[in-house]
Amino acid sequence: MKGIHSVLVVFALLAFTCSLASAFDPSPLQDFCVAINDLKNGVFVNGKFCKDPKLAEADDFFYSGLDKPGDTSNKVGSDVTTVNVDQIPGLNTLGISLVRIDYAPDGGLNPPHTHPRGTEILVVVEGTLYVGFVTSNTDNRLFTKVLNPGDVFVFPIGLIHFQFNIGKSRAVAFAGLSSQNAGVITIAKAVFGSDPPINPDVLTKAFQLDKNVVTYLQSRFWSD
Repeated sequence: MKGIHSVLVVFALLAFTCSLASAFDPSPLQDFCVAINDLKNGVFVNGKFCKDPKLAEADDFFYSGLDKPGDTSNKVGSDVTTVNVDQIPGLNTLGISLVRIDYAPDGGLNPPHTHPRGTEILVVVEGTLYVGFVTSNTDNRLFTKVLNPGDVFVFPIGLIHFQFNIGKSRAVAFAGLSSQNAGVITIAKAVFGSDPPINPDVLTKAFQLDKNVVTYLQSRFWSD
């Protein structure tokens, strides 16, 4: 009986470990794997081909430009500058990336969205943000906080979250993500701005809206 219990414990731990491993970028088995687009002289690893390590250089691990404000003159009043494996090839397989987010004064919004492959940790460096995330069904519990410079907030992987500038001046935040390419799904754009459009009857029933309202929303230009 004791032996069976031990086997069950081992299987439980193995299942738990496998679930963690599949939920995030896999751990690299080498020092680094600089991404390249050359299919002839590379080895395919985790979404990118790897450069020969002997040919790697410092610029493969470097990016310049996060000191520059983003252009917030758009419909939502925000701009995200992404630094992931596409900007720094050396991030390939390392399971981490970074963004700078700029918010226009008095209402700049990083609209509700999710990162399907990464948890986000955000720090405010300028301004005041109202932030939050919503848990999964069936609770759909809302967690919110007002953040000031120096404050930090975490958005768990896959959950819908947002940031909203409630101050009279611009706001700036930086965020780290637990993936080399966390991905982003902006809810409004995905639902009402998909290509091709979702059948309006589906959205009419799902959102309990008049069909004319749905077709109007689908006709709008949706920002990321």
